[in-house]
Amino acid sequence: MSATRTDVVGIGNAIVDIIGRCDDAYLTKIGASKGSMRLVEAGDIAAIYATMGSAVEISGGSAANTIAGVASFGGQAGFMGKIADDEFGRIFTHDIRAIGVAFNSTPIANSDPTSRSLILVTPDGERTMNTYLGISTSLDESQIDRTLIRDSSILYLEGYLFDREGAKRAFRESIKEARSAGRSVALSLSDAFCVDRHRNDFLELIRSGIDILFANESEIQSLYQTSSFDDAANTARQDTKLAVLTRSAKGSIIFSQGESMEIAAEPIKRVIDTTGAGDLYAAGFLFGYARQYPLEISGKLASLAAAEIISHIGARPAVSLQKLAQDRGIIP
Repeated sequence: MSATRTDVVGIGNAIVDIIGRCDDAYLTKIGASKGSMRLVEAGDIAAIYATMGSAVEISGGSAANTIAGVASFGGQAGFMGKIADDEFGRIFTHDIRAIGVAFNSTPIANSDPTSRSLILVTPDGERTMNTYLGISTSLDESQIDRTLIRDSSILYLEGYLFDREGAKRAFRESIKEARSAGRSVALSLSDAFCVDRHRNDFLELIRSGIDILFANESEIQSLYQTSSFDDAANTARQDTKLAVLTRSAKGSIIFSQGESMEIAAEPIKRVIDTTGAGDLYAAGFLFGYARQYPLEISGKLASLAAAEIISHIGARPAVSLQKLAQDRGIIP
């Protein structure tokens, strides 16, 4: 296996996150279930955007958030996603490149608009996502940067993207490319509803080509159709080389080669916004794994990144995660 110049490359939905605050009454007004993620059409997203008040616009999407986290740790990172040749496409491109992430995707003219997600944060820190998927879900194998995949230690795949056949082909072709170069492949299940839609395909993918599986409690229980976390975890450890399962305030558990390791959640004074907690957890773990740190250190980096992200509004680090980890003595 040859040396690499990139630690992690991600494939996922290229979405511009538009983040603002609201109260519970506003969620009721627009018919959104608190703490949920729902897909909306272009007209609905425009109507909500017009009434939601002041907001911050930043490149987002689950895997893109993870890749931004890897870069914040000082890692070399790349991302692949589909954008349109429009205002939001330009926002996405400028923002992700500005943090040092390799992003070479060509904007598509005369197409569906660039995807965006209106993220409404209530005073208790819960986030409610209203997402217009736009062009991002039409990514297929033609948008895959094979050179970047072969040059990366880890290929990271976002489960949210798995809805269309083109994306499924892109995933399988990317896995094949990574495998041929001797690279590791990681998958995030993304959301329990996503798992419900694609359970059989996910299981086939996991059992045939995934080295590292990321999931939270509800996602892993949905995957194996059980109400028992322990039963689901025990099955996951048989299906993958490395299963990394998060449990919110209870921390996380890493299963590897028949062994399990519990990682405590990083203490935090107050939860401000849970957006991106799982994405940044994956960032810390993937960075540590790519740099060949012990699994315990990778888990601590993951918990640190998740804690940082829920301490403020938005799904991107507000400080250098590398410096934060160094100050805590987790890495030199």
